[in-house]
Amino acid sequence: MQKILIFQTAFLGDLILTSPLIKSVKKSFPGSKVHLVVRKGLEGVFEGFGYLDKVIPFDKKGLLGFAKRLRKEGYSLVLSPHRSHRTSLILFLAGIPRRIGYDRAGFSFFYTDKVRHEFREGLHEVERLLSLLKPLEEYGIVYDRDVELPLEEPFYRKTLSRFSLKERAYTVIAPGSVWPTKAWLPEYFAEVGKFLTGRGFKVVIVGSKADKSYCDKVYSYMEGNAVNLCGKTSLKEFFSVIKGARLLVSNDSSPVHVAAAFKTPVVEVYGATVPRFGFFPYGPGKFVEVEGLKCRPCGLHGGKKCPEGHFKCMVELKPERVVEVVEELLNC
Repeated sequence: MQKILIFQTAFLGDLILTSPLIKSVKKSFPGSKVHLVVRKGLEGVFEGFGYLDKVIPFDKKGLLGFAKRLRKEGYSLVLSPHRSHRTSLILFLAGIPRRIGYDRAGFSFFYTDKVRHEFREGLHEVERLLSLLKPLEEYGIVYDRDVELPLEEPFYRKTLSRFSLKERAYTVIAPGSVWPTKAWLPEYFAEVGKFLTGRGFKVVIVGSKADKSYCDKVYSYMEGNAVNLCGKTSLKEFFSVIKGARLLVSNDSSPVHVAAAFKTPVVEVYGATVPRFGFFPYGPGKFVEVEGLKCRPCGLHGGKKCPEGHFKCMVELKPERVVEVVEELLNC
């Protein structure tokens, strides 16, 4: 196969978890060119990634024009982790001869090969993504299951120096989320932060500019006894800060998957979503959740507000429970 396309225009965490699929494709077809379509703004995630020959941004506008652009590339195969109707249509219009996607994708009839998409206990998203290679096993697929992000050592060291961070002497808290029902209470995060400072760790708060309200509240509840880097890091600096940490405490969000790429231990806090969706820590780490609530999960991605109006999944998940799990990982 001369040219292979992977189409993944989901959020940052989903994109990071696609790295094993990318590596497996390149190792299975070493003579082929492997291209990746990503959401516009995330082009830099895999900058310097030796398994990719080209990264193409897509801003979800100009469907026909983008399909024509892909058609000109002359791909022989496309793998589509993205399950939207738009994606299925674009890949069909691009005239790619072999199109592999999930059976639950919108307009799945546009795919030449359909792979079962399922949620079940213990099945991680990494394995679900790698299942897209099943129709190609006649070629002797080489599976690489490690999540990986490209990050040059000099840049990593420079970042730690810039923010006065000593490797493994600090911990990271990531309190933000695109979906409010996936965000643990800032005052609860702050209590965990206070415990960590009591253990002698510097606490670093991270997040994008969109997470500022969450991060500032945690910083305030900690009475300034933390380093608030929210909105102050580039993407690669954000990766570097998580790489050097002794531990990460985060909602069910992208920092969990960044940690997986660098084997940083993580405690993941679940609210509206559940581990069965497959986004639990892939590597050293544990997750914490309130069990027995019939209203969980209330959606695949969470939502803007609790449908039941009580937000018990987060309110009843007390800091003491998370601290217990944090202690377990610190003592490992």
